[in-house]
Amino acid sequence: MKKICYTIIIPLLLLVCSFVKAQKSYIGADIKIQVHPRILMFGNDEAVIKKMVAADTTWLKIQQAIINECDGLLAIKPVERIKIGRRLLDKSRESLRRIFFLSYAYRVTDDVKYLQRAEKEMLAIAMFTDWNPTHFLDVAEMTMAVSIGYDWLYNNLSQNSRTIIKEAILKKGIEPSLNSKYNSWLKGTNNWNQVCNAGMAYGAMAIYEDYPKLSAKIINRAIESITLPMGDYSPDGAYPEGYGYWGYGTSFNVMFISALEKLFGKDFNLSQRPGFLKTAGYIENMTGPSGDPFNYSDAGNKGSLQPAMFWFAQKLKDPSLLWVERSRLINSSPESHIKNRLLPAILLWSNGIRINSITPPKTKMWVGKGKNPVALMRTSWTDSAIFVGMKGGSPSVGHAHMDIGSFVMEAAGERWAMDFGMQKYESLESKGVQLWGRTQDAQRWEVFRYNNFVHNTLTINGQLQKVEGYAPIIGSSSNPQFMNATTDLTQVYKGAVNKAIRGVGIVDQKYVVVRDEIETLDSIATIRWTLLTPADVKIINKNQIELTKDNKKLILKVLEPDNIDLKTWSTVPPHSYDAPNPGTVLTGFEVKLPPKTKTAITVVLMPEGSNNIVIEKIQPLQKWNSSSTNL
Repeated sequence: MKKICYTIIIPLLLLVCSFVKAQKSYIGADIKIQVHPRILMFGNDEAVIKKMVAADTTWLKIQQAIINECDGLLAIKPVERIKIGRRLLDKSRESLRRIFFLSYAYRVTDDVKYLQRAEKEMLAIAMFTDWNPTHFLDVAEMTMAVSIGYDWLYNNLSQNSRTIIKEAILKKGIEPSLNSKYNSWLKGTNNWNQVCNAGMAYGAMAIYEDYPKLSAKIINRAIESITLPMGDYSPDGAYPEGYGYWGYGTSFNVMFISALEKLFGKDFNLSQRPGFLKTAGYIENMTGPSGDPFNYSDAGNKGSLQPAMFWFAQKLKDPSLLWVERSRLINSSPESHIKNRLLPAILLWSNGIRINSITPPKTKMWVGKGKNPVALMRTSWTDSAIFVGMKGGSPSVGHAHMDIGSFVMEAAGERWAMDFGMQKYESLESKGVQLWGRTQDAQRWEVFRYNNFVHNTLTINGQLQKVEGYAPIIGSSSNPQFMNATTDLTQVYKGAVNKAIRGVGIVDQKYVVVRDEIETLDSIATIRWTLLTPADVKIINKNQIELTKDNKKLILKVLEPDNIDLKTWSTVPPHSYDAPNPGTVLTGFEVKLPPKTKTAITVVLMPEGSNNIVIEKIQPLQKWNSSSTNL
């Protein structure tokens, strides 16, 4: 009997001790807590939202799209606990979408059918055996989903439903986060930390009155822990994991901060962490005129509405941060956004702004340093401008590819230089691919889309870029006549060349130049320069390639060196586990550089209409970043 007791009690004591040890008190268990509803939206906020919706047809249409979607959910059965591989995440995300939508619809219409349908969803989820703590993102999003519904609908739920849902939040959400088997994300610096802390904090806020000490500890833990990934926004706001994971990690970070601000009247200085508020400029500039993002690392190739941007615009009192969101709202149907599970948050954070009062940003170039530095430039915010995004960084960063030095380019409304972006994880994991290795010989780099061979960068001697290498952005200029940035790629080609520096710029707002300066070692170096494109490719002479897309043309011209071999390469991948890449082709050239020499490789990308421009000799990269540079 004693042995059994020790077996149960000792691990429990260790668990509690490890949990309490690192706690810093931002809020006390005895703090006076707001009555339900208390998460994001108090009980008298509906009137403000109704007034805002009535004053702007865009908001009216978004709200109506949410309500219409809720009407469609009425006849659909609740989500079921069906895992895909090791994940329940798609069910957690759909649960968050449904419950957030339905709870919002009830609060702005008082129609009981939305209340009843949300209650049915929450009770079904509460009956799951668990919320899949071995992949804790699933637990986090499920906890946030049920917590919003529990809090927002609390006063109209039956006592029995309250008890069942509350116990599920505690037992299937919060308590697993105390188990060291499941909570390694507490010490992480990536999106997992942001999403999981936000989800657990929502659970704690929802059930605070019943478990004040535990809830206070969970919220305090989240405030302390989330500073780790927030450190990666320093110094300028560039998010290391790229566009797609910005939309995940940052959105949940904002959900957390916004809930803190609403409930406690302050965010405990989280929003003032270095670089965090600047990240709004990063994500806005990451979107090209086409609406597609610079999708480096594990990101999809399409952009999406970002509700968190409305929080940033309100916080910074800068409506111009919403220029891209304005475009997405007015140039697409409201129904196109209903798969965004955080969509109702836009109406909470919009602060009554009129969509047509949003003006374009004043600056056309944005540069961010940090773990994955990036430079983004364009000739205009209001037309089919030339747009270029170029990155440095390291393959060792979370979700990174071997895309160091890569760039994307748009002109005339077309993306000429593209990035494949990510492949769905389950499509690789289900076939036994060890996707998450980070060593130089990891299987991750055999995945077709993930290595440098198919990115718009250099491959030297047929080798992979070095995982441990890092390429900083070493200079930039926002001069309208020559916007440009340079990155030192030397470390990622260590052992292949002695030095490699790349510069990318827009000249006279008319064409793009890409210049590489290579210093070889004591052996011949074979350089492969590649550009991935969705255009049709035609080699027209020894140094020019014509790209054609939608009856528009762009010329790729190699200015130097002369001894190049223009080529195209197929994008049909070599492995059965690789995703297909229809409608794309790799083009570029190879050149052999002699030992112990310094060589410049200069390429210009000239949109239709700029072909007849006389191009002067391009200056060395060391002269690029001066505002008085003459090409």
